[in-house]
Amino acid sequence: MQEVSGLLAHEVHLGMLPVTSLDSGAPYGGACCTLLCIKKAVKGTALIGGGAIATVFGLSQFSQYRNKHGTFVHVQAAEAVTVPIKNHFPTREEQILTLQTTSEFDVLVIGGGATGCGCALDAVTRGLKTALLERDDFSSGTSSRSTKLIHGGVRYLQKAIMKLDFEQYKMVKEALEERANLLEIAPHLSAPLPIMLPVYKWWQLPYYWFGIKLYDIVAGSQCLKSSYVLSKSRALELFPMLRKDELVGAIVYYDGQHNDARMNLAIALTAARYGAATANYAEVLRLLKTTDAASGKERVCGVRCRDVLTGQEFDVKAKCVINATGPFTDSVRKMDDQEVPNICQPSAGVHIVMPGYYSPDNMGLLDPATSDGRVIFFLPWEKMTIAGTTDSPTDVTSHPIPTEEDINFILNEVRNYLSVDVEVRRGDVLAAWSGIRPLVTDPNSKDTQSISRNHVVTISDSGLVTIAGGKWTTYRAMAQDTIDAAIQAHDLKAGSSKTIGLQLQGAEDWSPTLYIRLVQDYGLESEVAQHLASTYGDKAFEVAKIAQVTGKRWPIVGKRLVSEFPYIEAEVVYGVKEYARTAVDMISRRTRLAFLNVQAAEEALPRIVDIMGKELNWSEQKKKEEFEAAKKFLYYEMGYKVKSDQLTDSSEISLVPSDIERYKKRFHMFDKDKKGFITILDVQRVLESISVQIAENTLHEILNEVDLNKNGQVELNEFLQLMSAIQKGHVSGSRLAVLMKTAEENLRQRVVIPVDRSGGGL
Repeated sequence: MQEVSGLLAHEVHLGMLPVTSLDSGAPYGGACCTLLCIKKAVKGTALIGGGAIATVFGLSQFSQYRNKHGTFVHVQAAEAVTVPIKNHFPTREEQILTLQTTSEFDVLVIGGGATGCGCALDAVTRGLKTALLERDDFSSGTSSRSTKLIHGGVRYLQKAIMKLDFEQYKMVKEALEERANLLEIAPHLSAPLPIMLPVYKWWQLPYYWFGIKLYDIVAGSQCLKSSYVLSKSRALELFPMLRKDELVGAIVYYDGQHNDARMNLAIALTAARYGAATANYAEVLRLLKTTDAASGKERVCGVRCRDVLTGQEFDVKAKCVINATGPFTDSVRKMDDQEVPNICQPSAGVHIVMPGYYSPDNMGLLDPATSDGRVIFFLPWEKMTIAGTTDSPTDVTSHPIPTEEDINFILNEVRNYLSVDVEVRRGDVLAAWSGIRPLVTDPNSKDTQSISRNHVVTISDSGLVTIAGGKWTTYRAMAQDTIDAAIQAHDLKAGSSKTIGLQLQGAEDWSPTLYIRLVQDYGLESEVAQHLASTYGDKAFEVAKIAQVTGKRWPIVGKRLVSEFPYIEAEVVYGVKEYARTAVDMISRRTRLAFLNVQAAEEALPRIVDIMGKELNWSEQKKKEEFEAAKKFLYYEMGYKVKSDQLTDSSEISLVPSDIERYKKRFHMFDKDKKGFITILDVQRVLESISVQIAENTLHEILNEVDLNKNGQVELNEFLQLMSAIQKGHVSGSRLAVLMKTAEENLRQRVVIPVDRSGGGL
């Protein structure tokens, strides 16, 4: 197996012993599982002793040649695809029918994450008849819960240099090459991002500068932009929230950032347009096997699967079955052989999202050495701020939940780097999630932080191909290695990979100014147009065409789902065409509302369910089930639960006596009858006295945010608990608190009271 460039050699290992190379064409042997640790070794170079620095430089010169040669590869690979691409992808119903009626596929991929969809795209563009099954939604697992970075891994390069680890170096090198390719094939979904590394000790400045410069050198001509050093004053100018005390200066380097779930979906849709039969909500129940007449051994020949939406079961036959299920890798391998040892060690990574004012619009922050040795990123994303991640062993689950301990760890690390003028409040956490990394187990490692993020491909005795480990950035290289191995192991007739330089869905006619045409041609708000262009690329026009007229002077079309985010109702209709089949699909992966602000996502849910219900012919009962399932998802998996944990019946009231009296007076302004609680009628009475009208359903929502025992009324104790939590920073954006304070201050002035959600922290 060789790369298109022909400059890399590969080795195949059986346990610890080298066996036949994939390039030799010789058959596989051995009674146990063949472990294909596909390793790309650069000829004539090694990181040894004091020559490590010179070697890195030499390798970078080698990369210059490869990159020049690779320019031709990018063009040739994209043009070499002989499989016709359809203008539109088939409907899900058509895809299910294809799966049911095709006698045999060449390749069947299990798993609809980045790697699985990458395998499907790689296989179908080589001319192989390809199918893909995902038991949930595309990108529903780890691939949508990343740090949103496309990067080589600065800390892995540090390990490579400090430990003279050539494997780590090769992983970083490969990731930097894939970073450049990913930014090229999906420019609407990805972009370079400057990341600042603040320095608080003089000796660290040359140390970090040297490491970051090596990162640039390893990237070679694919370096996004050269890193540079900033003085203290310039660093504070670019990142004014930064802690000033003892700041020496800063170093800025560049990596890539993307919309991970939408990128995953773009890969899946591109594969579908090239002819792959891809289906979400298609669960694999068991592997099908047949006895090889020549060898007498059992061989995997397909799967028994179930359409989760209809309950219908059917067989899908294939010459080769690929297991690309991320954290669930071992569960599929055990379908093949119950006795097979585990090769994955799952690790949980928690992220939080905070308001955009916590970071500059276009500058991230890297904490290279947290209190427990982890690395924390603090990045602008979708006009919010994302912070993470943690790294701790975990059990494999379909529904990982962020813990309060991890959230507070991230907040504490953020506090260490931000100015004392910026109060980092627990209540400003708008969303939180946990993702499970499918790390490859190293028997000698003591914890998951020391495990390599490199990938391995294994082929079992029965022919099941498994791809495990790796990272988001290298999904394409992982897919190429996997399909190369599958072709060799199953004697499939196909050429080399065609995916280098192959543009993904929406990229072909995209340009940075495309959004202007959307504004001019359809009358969309500029913010909405920019969002559509950066989400759908050149397919944004298809969304704009179905956008509803607002009835306003401006914007002409495009009704927002929630006021503070640019998502519009037409995206829900289009999302159904993109295979969205649940409300969770829509709030978390077609739009990213759940990842940006869980309260905003909950606010948009009723309208989303109504639109999807109309498109998918849902009954009233089905709509109710979808609404409840989405609320449960927000509550447990996206951090909503931690909001209720911050304000409960047992929450401590830690207010000074003067504050208690002040808040009691405010409360009694609404509770005229001294009942000890207030209801919607009490609030309406006060609002009417100052000529303000608020819809009754909105008032229900406002009171429900504070009504801890859910008895339809807010009691004095609940109100004091709320005000105490606000003072501590545990709760922010309470509409009831803002409404009551504004009413008290403006009762005689008759000023309109704002009731829009002011951030909606958790």
